[in-house]
Amino acid sequence: MIVDSALYSGGRRVDLGCHPHEYDKMRAGIKEPGDFVWLGLYAPSERELSEVAEAFELHPLAVEDAVNAHQRPKLERYGDSIFLVLKTLWYVDIDDQVETGEINLFVGEDFVITVRHGRGATLETARHGVEADPWKLAQGPSAAVYAVADRVVDGYMSVLADLQTDVDEVETSVFSTERTSDSARIYTLKRELAEVRRAVVPLKEPIRGFSTGAVPMVDPDIQPFFRDILDHLNQASELAEGLESLLSSAFEAHLAQISVQQNDDMRKISAGAALVVVPTFIAGVYGMNFRHMPELGWSFGYPGALLLMAASVVGLWVFFKKSGWL
Repeated sequence: MIVDSALYSGGRRVDLGCHPHEYDKMRAGIKEPGDFVWLGLYAPSERELSEVAEAFELHPLAVEDAVNAHQRPKLERYGDSIFLVLKTLWYVDIDDQVETGEINLFVGEDFVITVRHGRGATLETARHGVEADPWKLAQGPSAAVYAVADRVVDGYMSVLADLQTDVDEVETSVFSTERTSDSARIYTLKRELAEVRRAVVPLKEPIRGFSTGAVPMVDPDIQPFFRDILDHLNQASELAEGLESLLSSAFEAHLAQISVQQNDDMRKISAGAALVVVPTFIAGVYGMNFRHMPELGWSFGYPGALLLMAASVVGLWVFFKKSGWL
C-alpha cells in the first residue's frame, strides 16, 4: 500500500490535490531542476508495484527484487535510474534476537520510490526530518536517499548498543563466582552479530559510491552527508567485530571455568571418598576376627577402634579443609 506520496519543489512539499495513485499528475507538477516525487510504499503486492513500475518506467529486474525482498544490500544502475537495497534491523531484547526488514529504493532524476518490508525503520521520521531542512530537499532526490540511509544506519547503531549491553551481561555472568550456563546465550548473540554484519558490511561500498561522486545523480552538496553515513557504518562494523571478539573470549573463559569447576568437584568427591574409605579400612581390619589377633581379647578394643576411626576422619577433614579440597 502507499504510505505517503508527495511532490517536492524548491525544497518544499507541494500539495497538488490529487489522489496518491495519480502518478502522472504528480510528475506533471515537476517544473524546475531538483523537483521530484517521493513515493513511499509498504509491502506492496506484485500488482501494485507493477502499476508504479509502469508509471515510472522501472527496470523489471529491480521490480522483481523489490517484490521478492530478502536481498543483500547492494547498488545497481539501470540506465538513468539506480536501485538501492538496505537491510533494516531492530532488536527484541527478551529473546536476544535481531529482526530484519528491507527497504528498496528506486531513484531517478525526478523521483524516489521507497518499498519497505518488515516493521522496522519506519520512514515517517526520515521524511519529516528532511522536510524540516528545505535546503537539502532542494538538492533533489539524493536528499531523500540520504534521509532514508541515515535513518537505517542509525538503527544499526541502536541495535549494536543493545547487543553491547547483553555482551556485558554475559561477561559479568561468565566471570561471576556462581555456576552459570552461558554457552547457549553466547551462541545466540554471536549469531545475531553475524546478522548485523550481513546488513552493515555490504552497504559500505554503495554508500562510499554516494560519498565520492561515483554515482552521478548524487548532488555534490549532499556528498559530505553520505561521508558521515559511511563513517557511522565503519563504526558499526568495528563495533560488531569487537563484540564478536569479546564473545569468543567469553566463550573460551566459560569453557575454562567449567574445567576448573569440574576439577574442584573431583577434589571434593575424592576428599569425601577418603573420609569414608579410611574408617572402612579400619572397620575391615577389626572385622576379620582371626583367632590370634591380639586386640580380640582387649576390653578396650571396640571403643579404641571407634576412636581411631573418628580421629582419622577428623584428621583428614582438617587436612582437606586447609588444602582447599573441601
